[in-house]
Amino acid sequence: MSKASQYQARQPDENGHIEYSDAEHLVWHKLYARQIDNLPGKACTQYLDGLQQLNMTADRIPQLAEIDAVLKVTTGWRTEPVPALISFERFFDLLANKAFPVATFIRTEQDFDYLQEPDIFHEIFGHCPLLTNPAFAYFTETYGKLGVNASPQERVYLARLYWFTVEFGLLKAPDHGLSIYGGGILSSPGETNYALSDQPQVKDFDLVDVLRTPYRIDIMQPLYFSLENFEQLFEIANMDIMAAVREAMRLGLHQPLFDTNQDKAS
Repeated sequence: MSKASQYQARQPDENGHIEYSDAEHLVWHKLYARQIDNLPGKACTQYLDGLQQLNMTADRIPQLAEIDAVLKVTTGWRTEPVPALISFERFFDLLANKAFPVATFIRTEQDFDYLQEPDIFHEIFGHCPLLTNPAFAYFTETYGKLGVNASPQERVYLARLYWFTVEFGLLKAPDHGLSIYGGGILSSPGETNYALSDQPQVKDFDLVDVLRTPYRIDIMQPLYFSLENFEQLFEIANMDIMAAVREAMRLGLHQPLFDTNQDKAS
């Protein structure tokens, strides 16, 4: 989260407005148009409801103040413009204070299909719709508060919880099987289709199991964890998560389901 990025965040003016170029708006348009028709029947209803509330369009990159206006009245959250990559300390502190960090740049055409660091499309389109949901908002705030007080080693384990929920979580929808709530999937057409195929392994969510599971950021995930229902996020947030972290540290990590690469595995 602290490695250098080739991208520079766009700075808002004194009114909080960010001036994007026509080329940047065009990238947003292409990303939005490609994914919006891919989500029905795949994204969870809570995400689709939030997407409708945020009222984004394919025409332009939304201003953060527009997103904040909706988040404030639904869950009390807001966005916070940040550089492409921030420290764990900054990340946890923002979440603990109900502020979701949003990198204010958008990828170039050269990185259209895959970008390792999060851009504004990933943050706004992938994550912000679910911040209108009380269960997701409460889980994310609780997660931030735990991270603020965690040791560096504990934060590594907490990162896996975030990865397998907020970024790459699945949900068992009662009407049509699995659906998606993880923003890392929802902002990626390829991973959206892959996650609901018969290729990856899907396991029921178990907190200690999640904390012990390594992942790589640069591959399609070989394993996802699914919730029984969306309200389970409330239950997880109210567990003794740090006790589970200590148990996971005692037991050690599971064997990775991918080729080990120390630079890319967590």
